[in-house]
Amino acid sequence: MDHPQHIVAVSGLISHPDGRILLIRGPRRGWEFPGGQVEEGENLIEAFQREIQEESGVTASIGSLVGVYSNIKAPTKLAFGFLGDYVSGELTTSTESLETEWVARHSALQRISHPAIYDRMKDMLDFSGRVAYRVYTNDPYQVCEERFL
Repeated sequence: MDHPQHIVAVSGLISHPDGRILLIRGPRRGWEFPGGQVEEGENLIEAFQREIQEESGVTASIGSLVGVYSNIKAPTKLAFGFLGDYVSGELTTSTESLETEWVARHSALQRISHPAIYDRMKDMLDFSGRVAYRVYTNDPYQVCEERFL
């Protein structure tokens, strides 16, 4: 019997004490928040902290779950979005981040060109305590279902 194969990913909005948020410019999707795939044996929080460290050089504490996102077009992906806070470290770049920058909250959305990333960033910036659940496909981006839990 074949078992379904899903990519599990984590990402989120990391806030600096001065109110700015962390953005990275990746090689594939332009400006976005840090994140990536959960590796075997990792929990969601550990995976997100590792991705932040790898992509930006900073350490962050992870807080509220903001959203659960299901890409139902192959390769299928289940992504979890979190809020987090800067703890320590200086911004650096990596093969996954061509640029890293602390950006004013009010200007973050203007930098994002990928529609799925834009919607997720909006969820994080507008988070009021209700978790977003969005089912979508990419290429072209189309939202199939959206609700707040």
